[in-house]
Amino acid sequence: MLDGIRVLDLTDERGHLAAEVFASFGAEVIAIEPPGGQPARHLAPFAGDVADPERSLVHWAANRAKRSVVLDLQGSATDRERFLALARTADVLFETAAPGELDSLGLGHQVLAEANPQLVHVSITPFGSDGPKAQWQAPDLVAMASAGQLLLCGDADRAPVRCAVPQAWFQPCGDAADAALIALWDRAYSGVGRHCDISAQQSIMQSTQSMVLAPFFNAPLGARIGGGMRLGPLDVKLVWPCQDGTVSITFLFGAAVGPFSRRLFEWVYEEGGCDEYTRDKDWVMFGTQLHTGEETVEEFDRLKDVLQRFCLTKTKQELFEGAMQRKLLIAPASTIEDVFGFEHFAVRDYWDHVDTPALGRTVRYPGPVVKPSTGRPAPMAAAPALGEGNDEVLSEASLARRPSVHLPASGPGSGAGARRPLEGLKVLDFMWSLAGPSVSRVLADHGATVVRIESSNRIEMGRTLSPFFQDKPDPEGSAVYLNANAGKLGLCLDPTKPEGKAVVEDLVRWADVVTEAYSPGAMGRWGLGYDRLREINPNVVMLSSSLVGQVGPLASFAGFGNLGAAMAGFFHTTGWPDRICVGPYGGYTDYLSPRMGVAALMAALLQSQRTGEGCYLDVSQTEGAMWSLGPAFLDYDVNGRVWDRAGNTDRNHAPHLVAPCAGADRWIAVVCETDAQWQRLCELAGFDAALRELSRTERLARAGELDELISAWTASQDATELAARLQAAGVPAHGVDSAHELAVDPQLQHRGHWLTVEHAVHGPITIEAPRIRIEGSPVVAAAAPSLGQHAYEILTEILGYDPDRIAELAAAEALE
Repeated sequence: MLDGIRVLDLTDERGHLAAEVFASFGAEVIAIEPPGGQPARHLAPFAGDVADPERSLVHWAANRAKRSVVLDLQGSATDRERFLALARTADVLFETAAPGELDSLGLGHQVLAEANPQLVHVSITPFGSDGPKAQWQAPDLVAMASAGQLLLCGDADRAPVRCAVPQAWFQPCGDAADAALIALWDRAYSGVGRHCDISAQQSIMQSTQSMVLAPFFNAPLGARIGGGMRLGPLDVKLVWPCQDGTVSITFLFGAAVGPFSRRLFEWVYEEGGCDEYTRDKDWVMFGTQLHTGEETVEEFDRLKDVLQRFCLTKTKQELFEGAMQRKLLIAPASTIEDVFGFEHFAVRDYWDHVDTPALGRTVRYPGPVVKPSTGRPAPMAAAPALGEGNDEVLSEASLARRPSVHLPASGPGSGAGARRPLEGLKVLDFMWSLAGPSVSRVLADHGATVVRIESSNRIEMGRTLSPFFQDKPDPEGSAVYLNANAGKLGLCLDPTKPEGKAVVEDLVRWADVVTEAYSPGAMGRWGLGYDRLREINPNVVMLSSSLVGQVGPLASFAGFGNLGAAMAGFFHTTGWPDRICVGPYGGYTDYLSPRMGVAALMAALLQSQRTGEGCYLDVSQTEGAMWSLGPAFLDYDVNGRVWDRAGNTDRNHAPHLVAPCAGADRWIAVVCETDAQWQRLCELAGFDAALRELSRTERLARAGELDELISAWTASQDATELAARLQAAGVPAHGVDSAHELAVDPQLQHRGHWLTVEHAVHGPITIEAPRIRIEGSPVVAAAAPSLGQHAYEILTEILGYDPDRIAELAAAEALE
């Protein structure tokens, strides 16, 4: 889909995935490496446990299908000229340099833009390119701590805990890829590239499931409880022990989830696990009854005990088979080995089998992030050997290349200006819950007109999730819904009625894009599948987002991101080795997969822009998210090793810990990636001189001892102040912040992360700003729609209906 696009990858391990997304869609990607290679080449695990820059599985996982060019930008003026010559040939540049670093080399954004005005330049940094924390360092653990996600994950009686497979940079890499694709779409109209500024802190905040808005909504904060989440007074379990391991169960209430809970307890009753009184609870209204006092928290706890006893009578497979047969929200907490064994992924031809010269055999990698109707993308080639592309890439013919931008006849072609990049793009949105709406929110953020279709009779899941405005359960007050649907137009419509279906078909004629996240086949049953949409509008691009994809043995398995995360291996790799797994907070794949969905959609639109043809995109939330476990999958396939949860320890760095600080549940994340950082930490803490000389290998061997020493030093100190002192000394650290700290974080305030918008029901409310900042693109803040808020505007201004036609729709009850 991106044939003809050239990408320069000037990133380290924090940014490699952004360019690999482009490579997966067919772009030419050139990795610019320093002498000795990028740091990722030196990170464990290694193939055969042989430490070699050509055998790092971390490097292999994120650098497929690239070509490696070695340039010494720090030490050679000649190489800097060569890089500038390459920049003149490129369409996109990704880089992870510290703010100001490229300027100091004479290769800053202004220089690059003058050399190549059509270059899309994407900067990926821990906290963004400006602001009081712009120069702060943040490896994986520290970045997670800065964004509110880490505090929500783990057991209540221990420190917050991370996934054993580093996760922090997957989300900003996804946002970076999306930003570049959006800027390329804009370039076709403006003729010039733009600079995109990605803050890892802001990106990762999406994985708090809008809990960061709790202080602004006067709602209680979520809290980690070990394999679940605290929602107000309720401790919601997501991890349930069974006979041979653990499963994840979504046991909640309301119109969207209540029927699943009813069917679950009918099964428990059939097996003799509960009485009729328990089976016949009002599972739809139970949450409301808890709020009014008709039901109690103690009763909810009793129901969990009943369910737990039932789970202990079953194996993971028995519970999963029951879920498939009875349409329940249960998934196994899979090991990495289990994931490879799923028939579903084999039937979908998911895995890439990649010829790997270093081993003389093929290796299995996570496969395509999307299945387009144009055919499965070919497996990407293995990661390149260091410098293998120097001769070809730096040849005279290669350096003669220039970006080719063909402005459409109707396009302005007058430079970027102060316009949003997706202005003029028209989207018909049937997204549901969280992962899907997060895709279309990005489109709305950057100027697309998004018409959202929903039902007032069957309230969508996103409207039922806490935190709520003023802590009052209300379909108009969910922070999750308000955050994921900001900037869209809302229409309540019944597409199962002929009159409602006719409206949808008119909107399809209007739209460039149709997105949906219903259970596979639902749109087809309404007569609105892709084949029908293509008859109406041959140029339409349609994206379907579902938990495990539209086809395959498990395609009918519907559920949420906690189930996808459990199936994909995230639960088993998160927690403490002496306890059951806890999994990442909330519906984890719901935060990772939207990035891949946006990337697939924008790549398809760029292809349609060239060819004039639409296509269909099958996005599996679980498959897209599995890219972030790449090193673990490779370690199993190459070395036969199953990654397990490991607390906060790390394979490559020590110390690497979350240490206690003064105050209730206050912590600080501290990481030393270099000997120099360790020595500075020792000086600041006043540790014995002999400790300062410990090598990395020695520190890794004594990690537990060092953790205890550092924890004793931090325990009486203020986390925020200590983090600032450590960062000033060059040591990566950050307080493990809650939503309260984030609400007043000077970096987020400087970046304008908190937006005030006017909601139709609640008046002024706070939401999060776009996570992608694009040069020259104004932030246009608009609230999510209330139910049916924009019906008249959509029907009259977009579709041109007259009052009589609207009255006929109302009389037919097509408008809800």
